[in-house]
Amino acid sequence: MKAENSNLASIIGRVLLAAGGLGASMAAVAQEADKQAIEEVIVTAQKREQSLAEIPMSVTVLGGGLLDRQQALDFADLATLIPGFSIVGNTPGVTRITLRGTNTGGVASTVGVYFDEVPFGSSTALANGAVLSGDFDTFDLARIEVLRGPQGTLYGASSLGGVMKYVPNRPSTDGFQGSVRGNLEDVDEGGLGYAVTGFVNIPVTDAFALRATGFYRDDDGFVDSVGDRPIPSLTEPGVNLIDGTIVEDQIDSSSTSGGRLQALFAPGENFSINLVAMFQDIDSDDTTQQEADADTFEPLYDRPTLARYQDQFTDISYDIYSATIDWEFSDWASLQSITSYGEFEQDFRTDTAVQSNFTGGPALSQLLSFLFGTPLSSVLNQVTSTDKFSQELRLVSGEGSRVEWLAGLYYTDEESLIAQQIVGLTAGTETPAPGLPLLADLSLDSTYEELAVFANATWHFADRWELSFGARQSDNDQKATQFSTGPLAGDSMVVGSSSESPFTWSISPRFELSDNASIYARVATGFRPGGPNILPPAAPDEVPRQYDSDSLTNYEIGYKGSAASGRFELEVAGFYIDWEDIQLFTVVENFGVNVNGGSAESRGVEFAASYYPVEGLSLAVNGAYTDAELTADAGAGGLDGDALPFVPDWSFGLSADYEWALGNQSMAYMGATLGYIGSRPIGNAYRNADGSLKELDSYATLSLRTGLETGRWFFEAYARNVTNELGITSVTNANIDYTGNVTIGMITPRTLGVAVGTRF
Repeated sequence: MKAENSNLASIIGRVLLAAGGLGASMAAVAQEADKQAIEEVIVTAQKREQSLAEIPMSVTVLGGGLLDRQQALDFADLATLIPGFSIVGNTPGVTRITLRGTNTGGVASTVGVYFDEVPFGSSTALANGAVLSGDFDTFDLARIEVLRGPQGTLYGASSLGGVMKYVPNRPSTDGFQGSVRGNLEDVDEGGLGYAVTGFVNIPVTDAFALRATGFYRDDDGFVDSVGDRPIPSLTEPGVNLIDGTIVEDQIDSSSTSGGRLQALFAPGENFSINLVAMFQDIDSDDTTQQEADADTFEPLYDRPTLARYQDQFTDISYDIYSATIDWEFSDWASLQSITSYGEFEQDFRTDTAVQSNFTGGPALSQLLSFLFGTPLSSVLNQVTSTDKFSQELRLVSGEGSRVEWLAGLYYTDEESLIAQQIVGLTAGTETPAPGLPLLADLSLDSTYEELAVFANATWHFADRWELSFGARQSDNDQKATQFSTGPLAGDSMVVGSSSESPFTWSISPRFELSDNASIYARVATGFRPGGPNILPPAAPDEVPRQYDSDSLTNYEIGYKGSAASGRFELEVAGFYIDWEDIQLFTVVENFGVNVNGGSAESRGVEFAASYYPVEGLSLAVNGAYTDAELTADAGAGGLDGDALPFVPDWSFGLSADYEWALGNQSMAYMGATLGYIGSRPIGNAYRNADGSLKELDSYATLSLRTGLETGRWFFEAYARNVTNELGITSVTNANIDYTGNVTIGMITPRTLGVAVGTRF
């Protein structure tokens, strides 16, 4: 038996997935329960359809029905559903994600994110890809596939730790289908939020179908800004530049909206074209941070509070367009083509009134007021964007042969921009100071072009033995130009370029112990592209003009098995990672640059088990132990033996779900999930008196759910973070010189919600 979800599998989730994520008819639920428990799960993790149990690597699959039932909407909600997955962030859509501890705080991503077959985001360290991962809404998804360990062979750049792949439900010609649902939520210390979601599937002909999906979510926020902390003048005793912070409740309100339009043309069994247009906007009025003590990280107030002097916001937009052609032109091979174009943009504004780069020095507003002779405050406006075209061609062998193979060609052309402006404001207002030029105006334009060839094969050389192996050769070229002007930045134009040819490979033997169990081993490599550092000609020779790719080798052994009855299944994997030439952002001779420095190791165990003791009841557990540390001194203060930041030692999730029939047309269900995130080191900027790294406390969250489905209607009630745990997701010390405090990002407090919907 192969579970729909290898770490939180449930009969409920599989039935919901089969029905497009919103439930099968109630009359069919009881009849389908036992049959669904033994169905295979087919995934595309290795770029061809395969049974999950046969893939020789650690993979988690979260079905669309399970995501709906668990109200798992974003990265934060997935943290306890995916073994070895960790996050760092404090703003919706701005999150660093890691798998298997591959985090050193650099500016390039270590986890590749895909929407369907389309790679998302920047491939380089020149567009903040590490914290701008695609946090796609999970409504109307078929599943999320999570591949742990480097995926350099099939997925290429920036997949050191693994790949997250969002797979939407495709249009179907089988019949008309649709659903609409509304949610109402109340957050502790905040206001009411709501959501409206819906989809419709229209079979136009036997060969052509359309599917449209839409969603809108509004969250009222739970962080307040209170009117204290005046900023005194440096030159006029007793006079305040700004009398105090803004007085406003729920400053972190946010909304997420978007949709998808898909068209499927399948004139025969051997040919199909799937067209997708996807867009999503994430708009936030502020971060989900609160002020905390710099030593203990305990909140300073009895409710989430952030001292803010100027308005802040973050607006993020995703747009992806793709065409996927699948043509089985003969018995021995098929051709797959994926053409895509994506646009990403982040537009944000940050309050810089009290930021300071001088230890014990004045706030920026004080310094500006002194320099320009008038009371000033300031904000930073920034736009980060990436426009990305990609084309992938794959030739895939037919099924059933002793050697199954895949060969492909990949090309991408990316254009990225980071534009920053520091704007002087009249102190205590939102009005630009009259007659004052932009204090700093900077832009970094960069391009990335890559061409890669790759191949993968599985050789079934004996009845129970098989060997998978693959390789990828990539060539990339980068160019970048930086412009700057303004009193705080100076006038300059600097250019830089780089080129590389990284090679990655993998090998995986697998042995079937029985029809229901197998063991495997895997050795695989991955990389992140290097690139140019943009420096003025007069920069000292000690400052590197270029940084190289870093590389990672993963050694893994694992077991996948299930009982013959299909009521119990277990997956266990142990891994060891050797990470060399780690990319870091640091300061050399007063220039901020990317460098290669140090090495690291990560070792651990991941596991997932599911048990179906009686009809309607499913129990599941997943977890990971990770020990990740530097093995040589690195830049920016990292020392040999330091644990890698924000990687929990232990994490796990426990889940129980039970459903029962209420007549032929109704069904009730209830369930609970307990999630645990262990203690995490913060990073080398936070050390104890003995030199050891400070750690954040562990936390546990409890979620509850219950519902009724009757006829075409369904009703739900749910609670997330029932015990109102303070789970810290980031620590920032930008204002510590002036205030003496840090700010901590946190998970959403206790949330109570209800939902009602209908199918048609």
